[in-house]
Amino acid sequence: MRVSSGEIPPSRSLIASLIFFIFCFFIPGPGHAFDLQSKVKEFTLKNGLKTLVLERQGSPTFAAHIAFKVGSVEESSGRTGAAHMLEHMLFKGTTTIGTRDWKKEKPLLDKVNRLGARLDKLRRDGAGRKSIDDLAVQLKQAQAAHKKYVLSEGYSKLYSSEGGIGFNAGTSKDMTTYIIRLPANKLELWAWIESERMRDTVFREYYSEREVVREERKRSYENSGGGKLYERYLSSAFIAHPYGQPIIGWDSDLKTLPLSEMVRFYKTWYAPNNMVIAIVGSVKFEDVKRLITKYFGDLPSRPLPERIVSVEPAQGGERRVDVTFDASPSLFMGFHKPTIPHPDDFVFDVIDSVLSSGRTSRLNKEVVMKKKVAVSIGTFTTPGSRYPNLFTISAEPRAPHTTADVEKAVWVELERLKTEPVTKRELEKVINNVEADLIRGLVSDYSMARRLTWYQQVAGDWRYITKSVDKIKSVTPEDIQRVARKYFTRDNLTVATLVRKK
Repeated sequence: MRVSSGEIPPSRSLIASLIFFIFCFFIPGPGHAFDLQSKVKEFTLKNGLKTLVLERQGSPTFAAHIAFKVGSVEESSGRTGAAHMLEHMLFKGTTTIGTRDWKKEKPLLDKVNRLGARLDKLRRDGAGRKSIDDLAVQLKQAQAAHKKYVLSEGYSKLYSSEGGIGFNAGTSKDMTTYIIRLPANKLELWAWIESERMRDTVFREYYSEREVVREERKRSYENSGGGKLYERYLSSAFIAHPYGQPIIGWDSDLKTLPLSEMVRFYKTWYAPNNMVIAIVGSVKFEDVKRLITKYFGDLPSRPLPERIVSVEPAQGGERRVDVTFDASPSLFMGFHKPTIPHPDDFVFDVIDSVLSSGRTSRLNKEVVMKKKVAVSIGTFTTPGSRYPNLFTISAEPRAPHTTADVEKAVWVELERLKTEPVTKRELEKVINNVEADLIRGLVSDYSMARRLTWYQQVAGDWRYITKSVDKIKSVTPEDIQRVARKYFTRDNLTVATLVRKK
């Protein structure tokens, strides 16, 4: 399972420079691969918090990446969107950050939360319109009174005033992450702020923020052809596993998602024994260990719930869904596949590169350039990696061709994988791409921190960063043929098509 660095591919001259840098910094002698194991240091506190540290000279800055092993896959039916909503709430501050006067603010916040909970219950119970409208007016008035004591974006302003950049967070199916880049002398500030977020967080402005998330959902999914198609694609492909649920949640759930669910989700999953921190940059391991022990060491560990997730049954037949929208037609084709550490997962990494990596890849060369039935085409794995997922092909047809024409052309290339061995030159290209991707990730402090936490939480060991390269190198043409025959079948296929409104 490869993790893209998310950066623009460098030129050949830059790659050469990067290779020289990696050789000097990471490779101590002949016969050694990227020797991260001797560079990355780690420690685990008594409460279970694991920290990974990579000391690097250069820019006097560091990147910090916190990853909690919890995402939308941990949500229950009727409470979708909780993980993403909680991520939003973790930006609202504490009793000392984000408030003008906590003692005066607290009773007003309590009143807002009482009214909001009552209003949600009336809506869930289907109460009369007048009762709902009257309480909504009271809530709006209480929110206005409370807002006078709120300092918006307290964390962002504090970090930016100290030279921080890239302060952000993200929720996926598998985990939730919090990131920042800071000057090297602000390490203790970072440790204090982030530990306070776990120790003293305040869920202020919940009901107004919930409406912000609902608007985000409308913009990204309900009013977006691509977003709506992707959402329907996943919900059609996964009928039992929660990977079929949208990360942002269903609007019917968001509308009355209780604040109490946020508190429960927070207390359940935001525990030190469920998090990993990666610090990469101009820092000293001893300083990182001392400060994280000082600020995070007293956070209590918690017994984590057993992660019981429904197993997606074998598909047993082709599935199709059409989404009508006023936009250009597009297509998703997906096949269920295993995930890391299953050996077939690494074969799919090779197939992904052979089919769609670069202008000379098979799908681009045959479907886009030669047959000219598609404007664009690509492959990727979605929607997560902790559980079996989907190998996905996405494409946009070139008029007057249709999505059916694109699908037919794609099947030609899939069948070709089954019958014709991939050439030695194609495999060499895959390895070059994988190594270049790894090099780009190693150079960027942010990318390196992200990869360390991702592999630790998803694969269970950050050392998979280099192990995965070795596994990809071991893939043979026969492996590709075997995997293509096993998984690229009609019975394992889900197709989602965006159809323009007539």
